[in-house]
Amino acid sequence: MVSVATLLLLRHGRTTANADGGLAGRQPVELDETGRAQAGAVGERLRPVPLAAVVTSPLIRCRQTLELALPEVDPVPEEGLVECGYGTWEGQPLKKLAKEPLWPVVQQHPSAAVFPEGEPMAAMAARAVAAVRSWDAQVTAEHGPEAVWLACSHGDVIKAIVADALGVHLDLFQRIVVDPASVTAIRYTPLRPFLVRLNDTGGDLTGLVPPPRKRRRGGARAAGAADSDAAVG
Repeated sequence: MVSVATLLLLRHGRTTANADGGLAGRQPVELDETGRAQAGAVGERLRPVPLAAVVTSPLIRCRQTLELALPEVDPVPEEGLVECGYGTWEGQPLKKLAKEPLWPVVQQHPSAAVFPEGEPMAAMAARAVAAVRSWDAQVTAEHGPEAVWLACSHGDVIKAIVADALGVHLDLFQRIVVDPASVTAIRYTPLRPFLVRLNDTGGDLTGLVPPPRKRRRGGARAAGAADSDAAVG
């Protein structure tokens, strides 16, 4: 595979809304005790990984997750990673929302879903994908193709980014599972993205750090290095 930067997508830890079965949306809900423990645990997993950049949704649950996981880091807020704007659905119990006529559309045809006084899901997906691709290009240009960087965001946002990486329609993104405090890894090669890891809640993350490229004398790439972006063998 062509050597490229590696994006780690981190979902925030569990919140009080997650625990109560509510739709938080862009409300300032915070991590509960379980979420705080999850943030600390994922921080232990991330500590050995050299992160070239850390960006985050500006919502407090993401900022709290990073404060606990990576207290030495000053993350950059990125509006493109903010939660979907659920409009009047925000703050309501999911059990109540499941009776709304829009609910089956959200679950089965989300590309057509527009939340009342809120955001279309397709618009959320487009701005989230644009944000991570722009940051990935910037990190690669500034830190080189072996760089690893992290973006902390929300479940639906990460699912939309994963769907784009897999080349599947947004209408299939509800089949993707992204748990609180999970890590998902993507590499954007010149020809196509690769989903390297999905919904990882306990694995060793150091294996996601690309090894330095081998070079011959004079700086040329080592003989036999692949020109394709495909994983071979």
